[in-house]
Amino acid sequence: MTSRRLLVTASSAIAAVLLLAGCTVGPGGAAPYSTSDPSSGPVDADDRNDFEGALLDDGRMFAVVTVGSSTCVPQVDQVTAEGQTVTVTLVDPEGESPQPCTKDLAPRASIGALPEGVDPKSDITLNVTYGELTDDVDIDGDPAATGTPGSTTEFQPSAAWLDDDGLVLLTWGSSTCLPQIESLEGAGSTGTAYFVTDENQVCTMDMAPRATLLAFGEDTVEDDGPFTLTLVGGGLDGTVEVR
Repeated sequence: MTSRRLLVTASSAIAAVLLLAGCTVGPGGAAPYSTSDPSSGPVDADDRNDFEGALLDDGRMFAVVTVGSSTCVPQVDQVTAEGQTVTVTLVDPEGESPQPCTKDLAPRASIGALPEGVDPKSDITLNVTYGELTDDVDIDGDPAATGTPGSTTEFQPSAAWLDDDGLVLLTWGSSTCLPQIESLEGAGSTGTAYFVTDENQVCTMDMAPRATLLAFGEDTVEDDGPFTLTLVGGGLDGTVEVR
């Protein structure tokens, strides 16, 4: 396989972290946790007005990708639905001691849960508002989705394509120990993401969703058929079928 360094990573997590297995992920809130790789290269400023989206967690959750500071990932504040149209409001993270935002431009993934009644097997439109920016994001339905919005997650990793060479990966684990990409390889219908393993890292015992953006080189992988992503290291060893 052709080896490619990771182009972009970003992570975010829902504010109400899940303390017990079996909890139901509800729509709304995200208090994002973020890692990124700004050294991968600049992002065109014109792309700041363009959002992307994908279905995750077998149709229970979604990701919205925006462009901005890599250290200040927007959080999902409100989510409502009317039929297959889902209205999403993103806000900047807040806290008692908010961290300064770097002035770089990088893709960031914000995670939210689809409201009950939305059918993940049919096409979905996300009407996204983030500050003064608004955009409609059309997401293809996933005929293979077996999850129901509003139902209990199974805490399994999932992944979905965002464009021809980039995908968003959802993993579950400590909100204070985010997946850190070491390297990324991909060719044809397979790819491998290597994660940093730090046995000395102290992690909280919560269970939170973490989104990581992976970008392969242009024309390196095929996104028009079955694609298997292998996860290595960081306690994430396994395989994920990219939807």
